[in-house]
Amino acid sequence: MATEHLLEEFPPVSTAEWEEVIAQELKGRDYEKSLIWHTAEGLSVKPYYRAEDVKGLDAAPERFDDRRGERTTGEWQIRAEVSKSSADAANRAACAAVASGAEGIAFSSVMVRSRGDLERVTANLGEIPLQFERADERLVRLLVDWVNERQNGAMVSTGFDALANVKFAAESIAAAPLSLRPFTVHGEAFEEAGATAVEEIGFALAAGVDFVAAMQEEGVGADRAAASMEFRFAVGANYFFQIAKLRAFRLLWARAMESFGCGPDAARTWIAARTSRWNKTVYDPHVNILRATTEAMAAVLGGADSVTIAPFDECYKAPDEASRRLAQNTQLLLKHEAWLGRVADAGGGSYYLETITDFLAGEGWKRMQEIEARGGYRKAQADGTIAQTLDRGLAAREKAVATRRRILVGTNQFVNVAEQARERVDALRVSETKRGSQAFEELRLRTERFAASGGKLPRIMLAEIGDVRMRAARSGFAAGLFACAGLEAETRRFKKVAEIAAAEADLIVLCSADQEYGAVAEELIPNLKKLGRATPVIVAGNPENSAELRAAGIADFVNVRSNAVEVLSRWQERLGITN
Repeated sequence: MATEHLLEEFPPVSTAEWEEVIAQELKGRDYEKSLIWHTAEGLSVKPYYRAEDVKGLDAAPERFDDRRGERTTGEWQIRAEVSKSSADAANRAACAAVASGAEGIAFSSVMVRSRGDLERVTANLGEIPLQFERADERLVRLLVDWVNERQNGAMVSTGFDALANVKFAAESIAAAPLSLRPFTVHGEAFEEAGATAVEEIGFALAAGVDFVAAMQEEGVGADRAAASMEFRFAVGANYFFQIAKLRAFRLLWARAMESFGCGPDAARTWIAARTSRWNKTVYDPHVNILRATTEAMAAVLGGADSVTIAPFDECYKAPDEASRRLAQNTQLLLKHEAWLGRVADAGGGSYYLETITDFLAGEGWKRMQEIEARGGYRKAQADGTIAQTLDRGLAAREKAVATRRRILVGTNQFVNVAEQARERVDALRVSETKRGSQAFEELRLRTERFAASGGKLPRIMLAEIGDVRMRAARSGFAAGLFACAGLEAETRRFKKVAEIAAAEADLIVLCSADQEYGAVAEELIPNLKKLGRATPVIVAGNPENSAELRAAGIADFVNVRSNAVEVLSRWQERLGITN
């Protein structure tokens, strides 16, 4: 049975008809507030997209320099990260990774001081592509000589900053074979420092353009300069935007190189993707496996040339063999069982994805042009423009986590309060990189240290009274909030205020409807005083009469607008939980 015209069997449904049904379902609720998502990048995401939304966009790119790249499949290189510092240990780990399925190796920490070290670290790796992340000028020179003498053409690359020393870069390019890609533009640093997808694209593009222009000034052709570097991106949790980010960047880089007069080969860039460090958590760490899986999927569907999945436990200790194998097997599953590499640009033609890609490309190009107008990337970096933008973005991102508008499962929402992490955490490793969960983790670790030192954890009572629906909702919210600091709360239901006053507790959290708090407080606070108790009382909610309640003796308020980190830190201190 032919299916080419299957949709013709169904009557068309107009956008107006869709909107009419949506309006009926909203039952008077505000369309904008209910269904439109306003992203940090500035895009207002609609609840659905149709063919009319991509009119004028290239929804089915076919040329090499567009979103799908030059590949006819979605194949990618499974790049394993090796963190051993000694040459021999790094080589053993790399060989083991290759034996278990890795297709490329990134040496993140190996110390290579001589030709002998280089020979030992690369022994038995044959034609496996290699990357030396922490390369300095000495290692780059060493690699130029070594790769020139090699018999195979396997690609070797480094993480050396493309703009660190332009004269040295020009000299290296002149001496290096095409199988050595000695420089990297570190786009992953932008994502992990607070950049939006638009800023990541704009900054990485500006850095790459600045490098090619600098090489031209040093007498190196644009084609050769472009072929000497790779772009590295961190892939975070915003799934479709991360796919679109890589697609948009590939498109813009091709167009930027066209403006330099480059040919097709120079317009093809190498994108190395790594799962983000910023959203990984110490508590409930196996959730990191799920995060990394979706991030790797986004990288593959976005067209990354190589993908690295970090072990789930790297944020709090040196990864062990099991966690490294699990990270690598995740990619093997995606490639060989989920078949993600069978189709080039699998998301091409999706109305939603094409809309996001077009938006990110347009805004990213504008951001690059702004930097160029200021004198280029190096000038923007030197005068603090880049840092200021990243600082603002990071502050906004951290505030979203602290107020629990941005959820980190197992850390600021859906917490396992009984989990203990103190004994498995390497303090230096935890603070090595900036992560969104760190403020909450410190709260929980403080509670753990306090209890381990013999401190008695406070008894927090969630006192439900009054309105049936609101009291349960408020107690559930409060229990989840205090769990974020590793503090268990006991929920009790009361019919009389006097019973609350008589109950044993170090902290009372009133859980009721806003309109009932006034009467409860007027009775409870005097009753506590009569019993000689100074037990602090806080309210779960945001009542309009909060000033009156404070005057009556209510110590604090917790609600969905609260900065959870500030509230929990304040109450840890008041309840005597110290380091």
